[in-house]
Amino acid sequence: MSQSSEIAVRRNGPAETVDNTTPPLSGAAREALAAGTADSTRRAYSSDWAEFTNWCEANSRPPLPASPETVVEYVAALTTTPRPRTGRPYSPSSIERAIAAIRTAHSAANVPPPSTKGARIILRGYRDRLARAKDPAAKTRKAQPAVPTALRAMLDTLDRDTLIGKRDAALLLLGFATAARVSELVALDLADVPETDNGIEASVYRRKVKAFSDTAVPFGSNPSTCPVRAVRALREALAGAGRAEGPLFVRVDRHGRIAPPMFRRSAPIGDPAGRLTAQAAAQVVERAAEASGLEGQWSGHSLRRGFATAARKAGHDLVRIGRHGGWADGSKALLGYFEDSDRWEDNPVAGTGL
Repeated sequence: MSQSSEIAVRRNGPAETVDNTTPPLSGAAREALAAGTADSTRRAYSSDWAEFTNWCEANSRPPLPASPETVVEYVAALTTTPRPRTGRPYSPSSIERAIAAIRTAHSAANVPPPSTKGARIILRGYRDRLARAKDPAAKTRKAQPAVPTALRAMLDTLDRDTLIGKRDAALLLLGFATAARVSELVALDLADVPETDNGIEASVYRRKVKAFSDTAVPFGSNPSTCPVRAVRALREALAGAGRAEGPLFVRVDRHGRIAPPMFRRSAPIGDPAGRLTAQAAAQVVERAAEASGLEGQWSGHSLRRGFATAARKAGHDLVRIGRHGGWADGSKALLGYFEDSDRWEDNPVAGTGL
């Protein structure tokens, strides 16, 4: 037992040693920590940590606690080792996430995280090398913004006389109007989107800021792109099928059946109530973008980014935009969206006399 983990206590006899070592976190505490992290982040970190521990085992290095030298060696390996899925080394952003996963795993285990100064020096050099070679991996991949023109093109690909078409139209339009992440969107129940005289008052749980926002969604000027009318049409269709409560966005098969049973290796899977997963909601966006012939990278995040871009272009106050969409005040992500949308509309070269 080390000096740092014991205290000598003098009694009437020989000194006793009392173990002062801090016990590891309990299972309940670990679950509580996990609950405070977004599902997508937790899954990504879990995968990154598993890859790191496998690498450590193959290279006879302890993963916990990991030394700064181990992290340096690991990051250096990531810059040169092809990934099985892509055949290319990790991108800088993926390596950045791997470093964060290592530090998070140490903190969760109540172990001081290793210094990552050396690893980040390697990462800076790797990013510079990719940029000089004009490798696309040097740039952060961003989802295309689903601005209204893109949304209209996506909506044109849907058969809105069918239940699937009504669901997908409501998902696209409400996702845009609330600037919700797909995980927040699929968490909505019918009771969370009551219609009022002015529109919808959506109660959206914002995962990143860990708070509900009462997001006002007014009627649109065009019935075909009005989120209120789209949600109303979906609600009425669900009610006609006997679904007056429960999830707003549910899985529907090609025959129009709601929440059809799904199995994997003979075991039932999926939410019993039929709630869509965030991945399935993202695929709605991706399919509609592909069907409409839109170029670029499209994902569920395109709706959130499209709202920020369009609201900024319409001249709305930056703070109001952020709070409507559940961004923290001063969010760097939101400011990045504004910078992208302002490249031409608010270009600093204009008016300089050229």
